[in-house]
Amino acid sequence: MKIVVCLKQVPDTETKIKLGADGQSIDTNGIKWVVNPYDEYAVEEAVKTRDAHPGSQVHVLCVGPKKRTADAVRTALAMGADEGILIDAPENLDPATTAQALAKAIQAEGGAQLIFAGKLAIDDNASSVPQMVAELLSIPHTTVVSKLAVTPESVTAERDVEGGAKEVAQLALPAVIAANKGLNMPRYASLPGIMKAKKKVLKELDLAGLGVNTVALTKTLSLELPADKPPVKMLTGDSGAQAAQLVQLLRDEAKVL
Repeated sequence: MKIVVCLKQVPDTETKIKLGADGQSIDTNGIKWVVNPYDEYAVEEAVKTRDAHPGSQVHVLCVGPKKRTADAVRTALAMGADEGILIDAPENLDPATTAQALAKAIQAEGGAQLIFAGKLAIDDNASSVPQMVAELLSIPHTTVVSKLAVTPESVTAERDVEGGAKEVAQLALPAVIAANKGLNMPRYASLPGIMKAKKKVLKELDLAGLGVNTVALTKTLSLELPADKPPVKMLTGDSGAQAAQLVQLLRDEAKVL
């Protein structure tokens, strides 16, 4: 079984984000980049599936500037993936073009029986690339998957739906599975794995070579940081006085009463 994982590199959640001078992007100077957390679940599930099906291989694809995305691919290799492929692309590629690049790369590499991805990337929260990849490849897909059973012919996926309910879907292979938190517990990259990953030769592709149209189908018009939170107000006095102050603040300042 050939297994592919679609990976994205995103800013660390603890990174302080600054807007670029154009007001349409973020300033990437000084940003610490990490593997998208939901994609870590995808890598772990891919490695587990490979281990359960002898003879299988895990290939990792990552779209973005190859100088920095190479680190994300090597992290996946250190977690147990077999091969890494970089698709060199500009910063801030829109989801539709990203999906085209991934789909064409998968086709160029001879296809795959199972394609994993995270349910969304934590930087843009678009939650759309896995579905578009499946559409471009004309194969079934399901997302927010929290439990998975794989056979050589199909997968049975349990997915989270609103209200805490679960939905079970069976998909014929090939298929795209978008992982949710709870699907597994991603392993830490071992020191031997890290050393081996550093020596791995990564295959490099580019958008032109894949025949991907680089004209963005979506464009960011503007970005703005959320307003600073107002300072906390501490209520004083006994419980009766505090209740009176709270009602006054809710009525006069918050305007919710």
